[in-house]
Amino acid sequence: MKVRGFEIAKGFEDKNINLPVRKTKASAGYDVEAAEDTVIEPFKPGDNPTLVKTGLKAYMPEDEFMMLCNRSSNPKKKGLVMANSVGIIDSDYYGNPDNDGAFMFAFYNVKNESITIKKGEAIGQAIFMKYLIADNDNADGVRTGGFGSTDKK
Repeated sequence: MKVRGFEIAKGFEDKNINLPVRKTKASAGYDVEAAEDTVIEPFKPGDNPTLVKTGLKAYMPEDEFMMLCNRSSNPKKKGLVMANSVGIIDSDYYGNPDNDGAFMFAFYNVKNESITIKKGEAIGQAIFMKYLIADNDNADGVRTGGFGSTDKK
C-alpha cells in the first residue's frame, strides 16, 4: 500500500531519473536531483525564474503537502535562490492532466556569470508535511490542471 513517496513523471521514464533519498537517519528532506542539464543566466530585473526539471512527481495523503526547499549551499556557492522562497506541492497536484504532477525548482541566479546545473546534481530538498484546516473551512474545489491552476477561474 502506497502512502507517500516519489515516482518518475510521464515523459521522463527513459531519462535515468534517480528517486530522492535522505542521506541520514535524522534528515528531514529528501535530496532532489536535476533531470537534465540546465543553464541559469544571471538575473536581470523583469526576468522570469529558470525552472529546473526534476522528472518527478510525489504522492501523499490528502492532509499533507510537500515543501520544496533550496539546498543550504546553493546561495553561497552558486548564487541560486528560489524565486518563491519555498515551493508547495499539494497532494492533488499528483497526476494532474496538465503535467502529471511533475514538479520543478524555480531559481534566480544572483551571480554575475551563468551557472550550469548538471543532470543528476542535487538541487534542493523535498519535505513531506501535514497541514491543519481552519474552523469553518469549506473548500470544495477540485484541481483541474498543473502549475498555477488554482488561480484559474
